[in-house]
Amino acid sequence: MYYNLPFIIAAVIAVIGIAAMLFRHNLVKVIMGLSLVEAGVNLFLVALGYRIDAIAPIFTNAPSTDMVLPTVQAMTLTNIVIGIATTAMLLSFTMIIYKKYGSATTTTVRKLRG
Repeated sequence: MYYNLPFIIAAVIAVIGIAAMLFRHNLVKVIMGLSLVEAGVNLFLVALGYRIDAIAPIFTNAPSTDMVLPTVQAMTLTNIVIGIATTAMLLSFTMIIYKKYGSATTTTVRKLRG
């Protein structure tokens, strides 16, 4: 029963992030929603590679041959690095928009309206 719990929590976190991105007008809150989606994806990847009673593949003298999947761990680390860079870039864009228009909401900035 608890085997699927990390996947459910990852989906809930991702849905909360998507809702924040769709229904919030403040750019900082939209970026926070994007970070939540990223956290949900990272949790999904880690849960996908987890194996019960397995060890990390960095131990060479391990008594057991069961090891967790290293590929998804590497993908998660890559996703974390890319997510930090993307978040920093989006926050810098938000600062530039705030300096130019005096507001960080999409409703008050005319050029961001679709």
